[in-house]
Amino acid sequence: MAGRSNGQSQGIQSVEVAMRALEALENLGGPAPLTGVANEAGMSPSTAHRYLVSLIRVGLVVQDVSTGWYDLGPAARRLGLEAMRRADDVGIATRYAAELRNATGHAVNVTVWADNGPTIVRWEYGRHPLPIIARVGSTLPLVDSSVGRVFLAYMPTSITQPVLETQQRYKESSALRDEELSAIVRQVRAEGIAETQGAVLPGLRVLAAPVFGPGGLLAVVIASTVLARLARPEVLASVAEHLRDATDRISVELGGPTAAQWSALPEPAAD
Repeated sequence: MAGRSNGQSQGIQSVEVAMRALEALENLGGPAPLTGVANEAGMSPSTAHRYLVSLIRVGLVVQDVSTGWYDLGPAARRLGLEAMRRADDVGIATRYAAELRNATGHAVNVTVWADNGPTIVRWEYGRHPLPIIARVGSTLPLVDSSVGRVFLAYMPTSITQPVLETQQRYKESSALRDEELSAIVRQVRAEGIAETQGAVLPGLRVLAAPVFGPGGLLAVVIASTVLARLARPEVLASVAEHLRDATDRISVELGGPTAAQWSALPEPAAD
């Protein structure tokens, strides 16, 4: 049998076309009508509809029953989160998160920056059951969550500001005066940690700290969650100490600076 001369393996064209529909939904940045998906994907509405029906069946796309608009589905979110989890920085952070949970007994989560803002990619549950949690895949508010405040403190404003404005427009994050926001950023940078209580989920005290990669770029954020009824000063101090130690060790393993070293950089990468 003669071999193919183009040097490429034979593929399944329908899969490639379906991927165009998925990429269209990604590029559109939110729910979209059939005509919008078709135009973005460069195909006719009838063709787009056939592929969207199949993608809905496997969970990669969902359709709002009231508007008829399409959006990425749960299977697409799972694939995206798993891809991020397998990245080196997330994989290493996840390993340390489990160690941190074992050392403190309190729940720990790993969060990365995604298009919509801080997104949880991993939970390590502690000895104390939590009444409610933000699920894996959830996007956290920048101002009101300790995790979000770490991103505000250490990521470039050019990246965080558009997301912050969107969250505030949809009442997903508190609107603060510039001086109030600057005060939060200064405090997080000075302490190397952010702490909030009940701002996002009632009854919980959350401490979050940064993990840096090469060049001082923020890679992930690690957060420890403590039940408010257990949040005595000595408990919080111990959790904060373990959290700082864990995030500094992850940063070193990733080839980045510790939080203290980041603060000493002449031109902080997050400014």
